[in-house]
Amino acid sequence: SGQDCLAANRIYVQRPLYARFCAAFAERIAALKVGNGLEDRVEIGPLMHARAVAKVEEQVEDALARGARLVTGGARHAAGPLFYGPTLIADVPDDALIMREETFGPVAAVAPFDTEEEVIARANATEYGLVAYVVTENGARQLRLGRALDYGMVAINRVKITGAPIPFGGVKQSGLGREGSRHGLEAFTDLKYLCLDAA
Repeated sequence: SGQDCLAANRIYVQRPLYARFCAAFAERIAALKVGNGLEDRVEIGPLMHARAVAKVEEQVEDALARGARLVTGGARHAAGPLFYGPTLIADVPDDALIMREETFGPVAAVAPFDTEEEVIARANATEYGLVAYVVTENGARQLRLGRALDYGMVAINRVKITGAPIPFGGVKQSGLGREGSRHGLEAFTDLKYLCLDAA
């Protein structure tokens, strides 16, 4: 149901691919099965509490009021009071709440971009910095974006980014330090400098 700190909150798509991406993404979103997570094939479950549903509603309404376009979803789901239907909103302006706050709900906010420099600036224009995702076949661009994005973790051409050997952690308001890997273990140690005069 999107309640994941690693969920993509803002999705920027290069303009020549934008319309095709939105259409294909909308089809996938509309086909998601909503219901009790203990049932087979259910892909979207309930949100944690009523405040979470209200926050999702507020963010979607705010985006639409600022000129975003509702592609699919956009309302509570009939499965129950804590369910919000899987939603895609497009043409979302950067000043919309959903582009500035974490959502923790089943909403994808999409906006087009024209240049690499532009998308880097827009992606970095946030107080958060846990994870960014990059999808591109261009190897040089993968490295440029991986280095330029101001995030603790950058996943390139994949969405699974966690695991025991991974130094999990963010920058800016998304935390300090790491957990997992040898870097995570170092947080639980004290470094001592020992200076010995061998003479």
